[in-house]
Amino acid sequence: MASPKKKLQGLVAATITPMTEHGEINFSVIGRYVDYLVEEQGVKNVFVNGTTGEGLSLSISERCRVAEEWVTKGRNKLDQIVIHVGALSLKESQELAQHAAEIGADGIAVIAPFFLKPWNKDVLINFLKEVAAAAPALPFYYYHIPALTGVKIRAEELLDGIQDKIPSFQGLKFSDTDLLDFGQCVDQNRQRQFAFLFGVDEQLLSALVMGATGAVGSTYNYLGKKTKQMLEAFERKDFSSALNHQFCIQRFINFVVKLGFGVSQTKAIMTLVSGIPMGPPRLPLQKASREFTDNAEAKLKSLDFLSCTDLKDGNMEACS
Repeated sequence: MASPKKKLQGLVAATITPMTEHGEINFSVIGRYVDYLVEEQGVKNVFVNGTTGEGLSLSISERCRVAEEWVTKGRNKLDQIVIHVGALSLKESQELAQHAAEIGADGIAVIAPFFLKPWNKDVLINFLKEVAAAAPALPFYYYHIPALTGVKIRAEELLDGIQDKIPSFQGLKFSDTDLLDFGQCVDQNRQRQFAFLFGVDEQLLSALVMGATGAVGSTYNYLGKKTKQMLEAFERKDFSSALNHQFCIQRFINFVVKLGFGVSQTKAIMTLVSGIPMGPPRLPLQKASREFTDNAEAKLKSLDFLSCTDLKDGNMEACS
């Protein structure tokens, strides 16, 4: 991979980890998965082993193998492959970071440790610094997801002076609904050229207005094309059209959230839309119910999302 590495931007799919019915990783479909993202969804960046990828439910050796498979199968097809290397153990996180560098990944991301938690900014930065130092040549991203980690340190506070401590710091994945915090991350770091990657898919348009430079999310696996239409409308300053696209995406997300929407359901939807078997999740998660999948399929059809690959902008009656 070329050096120096470029910053992550645009749409990034938070990848699912395909599994067999017995809960083993199904490495054999990752090549098809890469082709589907690129050819059918127009998405060329991936975020591997994160929340959607059940990264923290995998063993260290499994995480390494998944990362290797994405880098191998994505070569000359994907633009950026960022590996999430966060773990409760600093040593494991460093090992994963080093491995990501060795296999030629384009960047690494880390969440805050969430069992024995860092309770202030300095302690969290010390942890992140040690992980980043294990792969100093790779762009480093902080993965801010307080609802899952319970670590409530504001991202804006964390970013203040962070590059002095972590020279490879390039930006953050901001998976929270606090647009004040997100806006201040952007506002106070304008001269630093950080990547501001928003992680709440149903609110992406709001974040774009606030200065987001990209987005990482699970729905871009199967709604990538639709979301790209929103990004293109935003870029050409057609805000009315961008808003229609966002509302259309929201209608689907709002529907599935009411049914109970998480990693298990994302796997079921992706299997349905892509035809690639994603399998069940790993315990403690439970497989999505047949009823959920049937309801989600009906909603996707009513919004014309299931035939999105053949549709052009002017033919989205269901969502215009």
